[in-house]
Amino acid sequence: MPSVLPGEHISAQHVNLKLGPGLQQLSSVKEQSFIISTRAGELQSSANRSKWWIESNSRRVVCASSPGVGHWRCCGRSGEGWRVDIGAAHVASLDGLAFEGATKRNRPNLKVGSLLYARVSLAHKDMEPELECFDAQTRKAEGFGELKGGFMVECSLRMCRLLLDGGFYLLPLIGARFPLQVAVGLNGRVWINAEEAKHIIAVSRCIEAVDPDGGGMDEAGVKKFLNTLDV
Repeated sequence: MPSVLPGEHISAQHVNLKLGPGLQQLSSVKEQSFIISTRAGELQSSANRSKWWIESNSRRVVCASSPGVGHWRCCGRSGEGWRVDIGAAHVASLDGLAFEGATKRNRPNLKVGSLLYARVSLAHKDMEPELECFDAQTRKAEGFGELKGGFMVECSLRMCRLLLDGGFYLLPLIGARFPLQVAVGLNGRVWINAEEAKHIIAVSRCIEAVDPDGGGMDEAGVKKFLNTLDV
């Protein structure tokens, strides 16, 4: 895929076209829409070319252009809900009823510093982002909600997308050695949990070593690295 600069026109077409980070659809005077890039990087698309985005080593999530699943940290109460740090320029709001089965009398008791696995339900450049902790289609938790225990590690947004790729080697390689739980956000944050503290440390160090914005270690290097950690 070619490299692009901000402001370039992108010829992305599909019946179910979905634009990801770095791309924006604009309307012209003649009511015709066109797509431009909003950041520098490498133009990427899915196998069926229905999803397009700009791959870069950015460390800040831009919710207005990339709503999706994320890993957030609660930073304070706000009326009937909470203010949540999402790693963007502004904090987001999370309503107290935005959980599976939540009512006014039965809602989660989140504290400042609580970690959440939530998704962006509303992202607009002129509005505060809004979060919810359930699947939009089933209205079930489906893994969303408060993350208890474990450890959070920060990495580049590109590393998060690699971890979410089913064909990427890192998590299957580590999972073959010991059981672990991982929640990957699209905002440069990864939550890790395992039975032993040394396993959590090993996973976090591997993510930092493999991150393209850091060490960029390959699969052979990770295997040697794991052998030195006694896990």
